[in-house]
Amino acid sequence: MSGSMAQPPAPSGVAAAAGAAGGASPLLQLADLQMYFPITSGVLVSRHVGDVRAVDGVSLTIEKGETVGLVGESGCGKSTVGRTILRLYRPTGGHIVFEGQEITTAEGSTLRGVRRRMQMIFQDPYASLNPRMTAAGIVSEPLEIHGVGTGRERRQRVRELLATVGLDPDYGDRYPHEFSGGQRQRIGVARALALHPDLIVADEPISALDVSIQAQIINLLERLQGEFGLTYLFIAHDLSVVRHISDRIAVMYLGRLVETATSRELYERPLHPYSVALLSAVPIPDPAIESRRRRIILIGDVPSPSNPPPGCHFHTRCWLRARLGNPERCVEEQPALREMASGHAVACHFAEEVEGSPEQVLQISGDSPGASVTAAAITPTTATTATTPPAPTPGALPAGPSTPQQPVPRRRERS
Repeated sequence: MSGSMAQPPAPSGVAAAAGAAGGASPLLQLADLQMYFPITSGVLVSRHVGDVRAVDGVSLTIEKGETVGLVGESGCGKSTVGRTILRLYRPTGGHIVFEGQEITTAEGSTLRGVRRRMQMIFQDPYASLNPRMTAAGIVSEPLEIHGVGTGRERRQRVRELLATVGLDPDYGDRYPHEFSGGQRQRIGVARALALHPDLIVADEPISALDVSIQAQIINLLERLQGEFGLTYLFIAHDLSVVRHISDRIAVMYLGRLVETATSRELYERPLHPYSVALLSAVPIPDPAIESRRRRIILIGDVPSPSNPPPGCHFHTRCWLRARLGNPERCVEEQPALREMASGHAVACHFAEEVEGSPEQVLQISGDSPGASVTAAAITPTTATTATTPPAPTPGALPAGPSTPQQPVPRRRERS
């Protein structure tokens, strides 16, 4: 479908992102993507008084067959990015290019055709399933909407999909309330696979599940990616899970990307102050290290996207700015997402300060075990030169006893 259409002139953001990804033609390109929700006032006469800037200039590429993790605090716009990519929202500005085809303003049959190739796995495995439909009806619904196959072929396809995600095909006559949370999420995965998509947006697909069930779903997603050549945009809060499944990671704050890098590079050497703070909160499975390491505690909540701070949106909570003497540049000038010598793309005026001495913030504190460090407390006099021992590389997450397939070996991280 997209092969017969000429590729539109690449916006500057797309071109830059493609160059950072190695110049190959990506499956998906986002350039300066914006999604604003209007704020109105008045009862009889509605007036536009402002906007909630949920997504405020995101540029990102996703290559075929890779998994890109999108992380950040609640309210930073991660889910809105995923829903805008699938055109559940019409973007306020920017560009969405899927396999060379501009779909930012696509409508009708064009949008319908593209949506067959992009599917979504939702966060809540119960609320995302129609309680009045059986599992078979839920999985077959995309096939019916797009007119794929005969009735008999659809029934056979549903049985195959249920078996593929580890459910008994005979469970198709059951309703969502008759399944556990993990089983309901498997139904959601089967529904997403029904139309043989190329891209799946997984919007926190494991956050509502128990830890052991999370491992099963992650192993399932990795196995399906290998079998069907899927591409994932994996949205999550759990940074340890994102590290396990992702090839590249994009860190988002208040509607903007602040850092992108390979999974290994981001975890071994984070460069943006926000990324450093997030990673300092990830527990290390070693009681001795965990009891002695220091955390960076960000002060305050994420600012309102309807009234974001000027300049760098993160400057109101930034520990690095406090350590550098509160430079006015952070307040006056919005930092661009620029590529560093390490290969990271970072939106910080002073990222070199972190790049030169990451041990000053991710450190083992020998004289104050278990201490927590706030933004105001991190100064040149409190930093030491002790380094944090590298966290053990996790293997494949263990599958629970009810998982029909063997755990998938850990993915080889891309350099």
